[in-house]
Amino acid sequence: MTLPHVPKAHRYAGTTIWTGAGAGMRGYDDYSREWSFAQPGKPLVRGSADVPFRGDATLTNPEDLLLCALSTCHMLSWLALCARAGIAVQSYRDDATGTMSFHAGKMRFTDVLLRPVARLGAGDPMQAIELHAAAHASCFIASSVNFDVRHEARIEG
Repeated sequence: MTLPHVPKAHRYAGTTIWTGAGAGMRGYDDYSREWSFAQPGKPLVRGSADVPFRGDATLTNPEDLLLCALSTCHMLSWLALCARAGIAVQSYRDDATGTMSFHAGKMRFTDVLLRPVARLGAGDPMQAIELHAAAHASCFIASSVNFDVRHEARIEG
C-alpha cells in the first residue's frame, strides 16, 4: 500500500545509555543491567535485562519492547484499515504473548501470538475480522522479524 503523503524511507534515532555503570563491572554476576533509552521530545524509557539474565523484574526489558512493537503495530495497522472501510471501532485490547527459546543453537524469539479483542460501534464484524490478515501483511514490525507472528482475533458484542 502506497500513501502519497508518506516518504519512502523513514529514519529513527535514539540514545541508549547504560545507567548501571556507576558500580563498575567486575564479572558477569555483579554488574547492573539497567539502561535508559532517550529520544528528543519523548518520555525516557528505563529498562533492564530480563530476570533470567540478571535483570530487574520491575523494569521493561528488550523482549517486552519487541512484543509491544508487534502488538501495537498490528493494532495501528488494523485501526487504519477499519477506518478506511467505515468500521467504527469502540475498543481494542490485545493480550499478546511471545516465546523465546533455543532454536538453531541460539536463544531467540520463535513465536508471537496476538489475541486482539475489539468492540465495534458500526460496521460488519466479519469484515473487521478479515481485516486482521491485511493488518498483519501491512505491519512494518511483523514484516521485519524472522519468526511467526500469528493472531487470533475476536469481535465482542
